[in-house]
Amino acid sequence: MAKLTATILATMAGTASAFAPIASVPKTSALSEFAKGMVGGEGPEPMPFNFGGEKTSKNFDPVGFSERAPEWLNWFREAELKHGRQAMLATVGLVVPEFVRIPGEQFSFESIPNVLDAHDALIGTSMKQILLWVSFAEVCTLAALSNMNEYDRAPGDFSFDPLGLYPKDAAGQKEMKLKELKNGRLAMVAIGGMVVGSSVTGHGFPYL
Repeated sequence: MAKLTATILATMAGTASAFAPIASVPKTSALSEFAKGMVGGEGPEPMPFNFGGEKTSKNFDPVGFSERAPEWLNWFREAELKHGRQAMLATVGLVVPEFVRIPGEQFSFESIPNVLDAHDALIGTSMKQILLWVSFAEVCTLAALSNMNEYDRAPGDFSFDPLGLYPKDAAGQKEMKLKELKNGRLAMVAIGGMVVGSSVTGHGFPYL
């Protein structure tokens, strides 16, 4: 039952933000632009399935969040980036232990042949640590979320770039934001499929 619950929650988390309205720009942007001109409205053409409107993946917002709740756009993008980043880490965390384990009998391949089984096997130890770290990350972002529309902090920007990877020029910054967004969206869909695939087949990566 615990594994089934974990599977359902992971699937929901992996897809909840995948099609959130497109991200953030300074508040001075023209409101006539789609989602205030945020990056991420681009997409491959043509779009075969679209509920209403033109069959296009550009400015894809079939439910109309960007028009019905423009004051929440920054919050939507913050949530999308957060879930995308967590999903990218989760995909790595689900695959790497299939090949490498940290020291300790409870983490060995013999004790946990399938990585997905770690949820139940380690629920009293390692799972609590994961919950604490996720809670810590949430607490660190509460102040920024509560003042999302009060100042010009871009959603997802916590000035954390220890390796100096963020470009200095505007064009490079836009490209980096778009890369992170697209990889995060892909990871959100992927982690749901990976958890379901592992649960259904009973096998680890590549879940066949």
